[in-house]
This record gives sequence, C-alpha cells and structure tokens, in this order.
Amino acid sequence: MKRVVEKHMTNFLNYAPYEVDLDTAKVVLIPVPYDGTTSYITGTRNGPEAILRASAQLEDYDLELDSDASSQGIYTTSSLPIVADGPKQMIDSVENEVSKYIHKDKIVGVLGGEHSISLGVVRAFKKTYPNLSVLYLDAHSDMRQSYQGSLFSHGCTARRIMEHAPITLAGIRSLSQEEKEFISLSSIPIFPWPHDFHSNVDWTNKIVNTLKPDVYVSIDLDVLDPSIMPAVGNPEPGGISWLELLSLLRVISETRNIVGFDVVELTPGHETESCSYLAAKLVYKLISYVVL
Repeated sequence: MKRVVEKHMTNFLNYAPYEVDLDTAKVVLIPVPYDGTTSYITGTRNGPEAILRASAQLEDYDLELDSDASSQGIYTTSSLPIVADGPKQMIDSVENEVSKYIHKDKIVGVLGGEHSISLGVVRAFKKTYPNLSVLYLDAHSDMRQSYQGSLFSHGCTARRIMEHAPITLAGIRSLSQEEKEFISLSSIPIFPWPHDFHSNVDWTNKIVNTLKPDVYVSIDLDVLDPSIMPAVGNPEPGGISWLELLSLLRVISETRNIVGFDVVELTPGHETESCSYLAAKLVYKLISYVVL
C-alpha cells in the first residue's frame, strides 16, 4: 500500500509537493475534468480525481520492468479550469496548457475527462513533432463529421484529430455506417476487436507498422472489456484484456518514441473502486514503458 490518502489529494502517487520538482520531473500529468459533450453515462469530470486518489495505493516498484518510474519525477499540475463556453473553447484551453509543458521538454500525460479533450493535446504536440502519428485506442471510431450538433463532440474526436495528424484506430467494436464508409474511403488504418485481433497473432506488429517514429497514444478506457472496466461513459461488450493492452503499449514504447498520452472516459461512481485503481495502474504502466 502507498501512502495515506489526503482528503484533497492532487499529486499522482500522492507525493507531497516538495517531493516532486517541475524542473527535474521527466513526466507532467494534467488533470482535465471535462464532460461537456457526454451522451450516455455522465460523470467523466470526476475521472481525474478518482485516478489520482487511487494512485496513492500503487506500488512505485514495477515488477515487470524491475524498476521504479517515479524516480524519474512525475509532476501533477492543478486541474485545468473548465471553460463553459463550449467544447471548442475547452479544446483550445487544453492545447494552450499542454504546449507550456511540451516547451519544457516534458512527456505530457492528460487525465480525462471525456475524449474530446484529446484533440487539443494532439494539436499541441503536432507543433513540436511535425511527423507525429496518433494511436487511438477506443471501442468507438469517433469518426462522425458532427454529433448532437457539434463538430467537437466526443463522437467526432478522431475525425478532428486526423485533420492534423495521421491516425490509427484500434480496439473498435462500434461505429455508424457513415463512419465505416468514411474510414474505407479515407484508407484509415483500423483494427477492429475482436475480429482482427483474435484471428491474427501478428496484430501488434501490424498496428506498429502504421505508426510514424513519433507517436501520441490516446486511450479511451472503454477499449477494455467491460467485465474489467465497466466505469466508462459508453461501455461496449467484447473488449481488449488488460494484458493485451499492456503488451501492445510495451511493444510501441520499444519501437517508437511515445511523446505523450491521455487516459480518458473514466466514470467513477458507476462501478467498484477497482476501476479507478485499474485506470491509475494503466497511467503508471504507460509512464514506466515510456521513461524506462
């Protein structure tokens, strides 16, 4: 067990502010508690706080890697203030905030919040990494041109991202006919689950081969099977397992330069505490793969 959880904990792994210095930290985590366009189960605004609180129970030592990624320094910012004017304005705010830390040469991870915020993060990274590609892990393709009257809904995030950087979709289990036709016409790499994954033992390498040297990883937690991750805004049956996801992330970290990531769509309050813990563990595993 980690440390005693403070009532108003703000730092990942519950380190005291004096224990983590921004100047020397290799990783910066930005909580973004936004759920302005959610369409089914609400509450992703509570996701970042739940991840941070659960992270207090993680062991710093990673058995798989025989190392302690926290020794590299993981700095947690204050939660990004919510912009109530609409998702476009919120995405702009995310882009501006993330850019500050990219310019400090940090690996930036964003804790969501709903998936719409990922567009702002990708736009920020694209300015520094012109050959960036995006791995989009999600149960849904999010390739609608607009959804519920907005071009910036969570249902359009991947469509907006591909306007800035090439994107690979993986873990997809649900999409509209409009999205399917657009993906086919646009030749977007897509790896549906379970069809391609279960029938092709080389699915990991196929995904990696679609990615450029610099990669941004965007993880909607509904890519996981709801038997282990029911606490999401739009649960979809038949997802990826924990070990399958880690296996993919590790191979990508070993063969590509992961410059940043997000973990989004945790909806605490609709599940057992294990889901918050799983999300926190996923964040730390991803950090460990990247820095170690």
